[in-house]
Amino acid sequence: MLFHLPIMILASLQPVPVADTVPKFDVSRVCQSEGGSNDEQKRCVADETQARDSLQKEWTQFTPGAKKQCDEEANIDRSPSYVELLTCLEMERDVKAERGGKMSK
Repeated sequence: MLFHLPIMILASLQPVPVADTVPKFDVSRVCQSEGGSNDEQKRCVADETQARDSLQKEWTQFTPGAKKQCDEEANIDRSPSYVELLTCLEMERDVKAERGGKMSK
């Protein structure tokens, strides 16, 4: 009877939903909320677009936990930003890599 225990445990676990794709944000709304001149808003859109493109290329290298945490942080003010999301994910990755490097030394 005990040999069924691992199967029962695995069957009872709830899957944690993790996005397989980069979330979709309204870039124009983000940039309009920051205000500024027309040129500043154009730069904002360009920065957001570049960050989104980077996220699409690098998305699979980030852990599900980091994706979830950073997505929540990027959505705190209901005006999510690809730049904020990318920065958060890169910081999470770098901290994890640094900790791993120190532990292996």
